[in-house]
Amino acid sequence: MGDGRPLLSFVAVVLMLSGWFALFLSATGHFLPHDVHYLGMDKDQLCAIKQCRIVHFMFHDRVSFGGALIAISWLYLWLVEFSLRAREAWAWWLFLLSGTLGFGSFLAYLGYGYLDSWHGIATLFLLPVYILGMIRTRRALELRGSPGSLFRPAVKPPLLTRFGLGRALLLATGAGMILGGATILIVGMTSVFVPQDIRYIGLDAAALNGVNPRLLPLIAHDRAGFGGGIVTCGVIFFFCVWCGRPAKSLWQAVTLAGFTGFASAIGVHPLIGYTDFVHLSPAYAGALMFLVGIALCRKPMCEQKLALPEGLSPSSPTFEASRSGN
Repeated sequence: MGDGRPLLSFVAVVLMLSGWFALFLSATGHFLPHDVHYLGMDKDQLCAIKQCRIVHFMFHDRVSFGGALIAISWLYLWLVEFSLRAREAWAWWLFLLSGTLGFGSFLAYLGYGYLDSWHGIATLFLLPVYILGMIRTRRALELRGSPGSLFRPAVKPPLLTRFGLGRALLLATGAGMILGGATILIVGMTSVFVPQDIRYIGLDAAALNGVNPRLLPLIAHDRAGFGGGIVTCGVIFFFCVWCGRPAKSLWQAVTLAGFTGFASAIGVHPLIGYTDFVHLSPAYAGALMFLVGIALCRKPMCEQKLALPEGLSPSSPTFEASRSGN
């Protein structure tokens, strides 16, 4: 267990494997056994309705959720290896905030009465590991500082500079993910679909209930899970950019997370024929901000050509003390 960081790394690795598992199942066109048991219908039976669009819609949610899990894991691994190793208090508080959101969003899946047994078992398995990792990390690393450390930026570059503009775009990307994920989460817990979804599927909620009264709870579960994952990813993304010391490793982690998340969320749509521009426009806008942001930040972050206040550098004791909350 060490100082607790291996436990948190384990959580990140399990999330990454879970994300890839979700992508694999969707790519091969398989439902989980308990999904089939709950519905009383398999994929082939559902595919006979409306040119398989119900199945495709469900897979599109699961691919996006899988991409969000992988993106979260990239950022978690960076936090463990760099920020927690450097005893930066904000990283611990970010783990606490994002873990509360991520594990807490499981309750949203119950809004329509469907309990995903595999997801529940995985949550019960990971939660003690996460809690123990948090306790040991806090004690072993002797982290000081309060949640207020999340509100102290690592740097304050002028906006009208290459790095300042790029950083602002990455922060806007994270904020957009939070808002978009919250919208999906709320929709999943209430109406389940937006108008573009209904047009794509060709059936509204009442018609889906007529096909199978258990379809709506299962789809709502997927939507809520997807939304909760995006919110959690957005929170981690935002605060890593806001609080993280500008460095090549941070740029790489943010780039991996962003490419994974946007590639899965956007890329699955043309594969299933769901190409409504209005529906995809927020994702397009987010991807564009992300791409421009990482392009602008690459040189100053990877080559460490940043204009910090006089006498202060990312490796100076004063900088370290300010980031740890002392």
